Amino acid sequence: MPLPLTRRDFLARSGMGLAALGLADLQAAKPHHAPKAKRVIHFFLNGGPSHVDTFDPKPALARYAGKPVPSHRITERKTGAAFPSPFKFERRGQSGIEVSELFAKTAAHIDDIAVIRSMQAQVPNHEPSLMLMNCGDSIQPRPSLGAWLTYGLGSENSNLPGFIAMCPGGMPIKGAENWQAAFLPGAFQGTYVDSKHEAVDRLIENIRSPHADTSVQLRQLELLRRINAAHKAERSDPRLEARIQSFELAFRMQMEAADAFDVSQEPEHIRKMYGEGVHARQTLIARRLLERGVRMVQLWHGAGQPWDNHDNIETNHRKLSNDIDQPIAALLSDLKARGMLKDTLVVWAGEFGRTPYAQSGDGRDHNNKGYTIWMAGGGVKGGLRYGSTDEIGYRAVENRLHIHDWHATILHLLGLDHTKLTYNHGGRNFRLTNVGGEVATGILA
Repeated sequence: MPLPLTRRDFLARSGMGLAALGLADLQAAKPHHAPKAKRVIHFFLNGGPSHVDTFDPKPALARYAGKPVPSHRITERKTGAAFPSPFKFERRGQSGIEVSELFAKTAAHIDDIAVIRSMQAQVPNHEPSLMLMNCGDSIQPRPSLGAWLTYGLGSENSNLPGFIAMCPGGMPIKGAENWQAAFLPGAFQGTYVDSKHEAVDRLIENIRSPHADTSVQLRQLELLRRINAAHKAERSDPRLEARIQSFELAFRMQMEAADAFDVSQEPEHIRKMYGEGVHARQTLIARRLLERGVRMVQLWHGAGQPWDNHDNIETNHRKLSNDIDQPIAALLSDLKARGMLKDTLVVWAGEFGRTPYAQSGDGRDHNNKGYTIWMAGGGVKGGLRYGSTDEIGYRAVENRLHIHDWHATILHLLGLDHTKLTYNHGGRNFRLTNVGGEVATGILA
């Protein structure tokens, strides 16, 4: 016998329920203006790569080698002696942008890249800088960039997560807070994948049932659907409908995710182009995810903070760059060949840079005063030097770009006005850029 109409039934029937209304609003999300980019891939060099050893050469360091850094440059604390880069730089491409030997293969694409040499963060510590870079706030729990993007734009593939973070061997410092949804609905949080595993079954836990093959699962799902439909006919409860849809979505994700993460389906020449090892594999997986509609993919270098080289920077930076130089170059070639680079924003960045003076004799300390990131594709002007640091590479002095400005620029490229992308929480409208941020129009194509 049908149950009497409850208050919840009345709300659901008359207004689809508050949750359903909210979901409908999210699914109808649209850009504020015509976007140049549809998706983002972020190579996250967690720990902080040295800009003066990669994309911001400073010949003046040779003049001060082994001597104290000029006192008018740095006043915050006692420093070590000036430390010239042990790596050779070369002008590359028609633009003639200087690139270190560490990224010689990436340098072949320099005319598609905007090198931003004037980034600034707030403090020279990993935890707050990671939170600022990812979530727009150093202290308070805030949604991550990927969560804001999926909240603002929705997903292009209902069978896959809109935001995926891959990190081989474990999580970076601050763990899942780096891709958190915070006060946004939990559906917008990034999905973490430990990309050290080669087998799809290990990359995504429980992706396949050990007890039933696909045909058996389909029969089970159909039986469940019929039982649920009969149960639903006796009552009106939107939670039951959501539960039914969740089973069906889980199965669709099971099938599509397994396909997306299986790089063995790629032609041999493509796999060879990306190279060997976990970074080659996770970069190729990222391309497969992006072309299937995933909105944002973060590729972390590894657990902890591998680029945090306070000593032996020559050996460590050479090894770390060798891990990713070929995969990055391959991705840029691959995206361009597929016509995807024009609407895919590629980002290379850590949470800050490193000092021009030595630490522990042959390493470098953290530097948030001025450092380098680069961006390519997705509406960015290629072959561009944007901003600069002082003569030794310590402080940004021209076209300084704060993280809020960088976030505003990324959102703009994806068709979102950072001042309008807000979410009401606790009686206040919040946004990724807090109360600041200006679009860096100088890097837009």
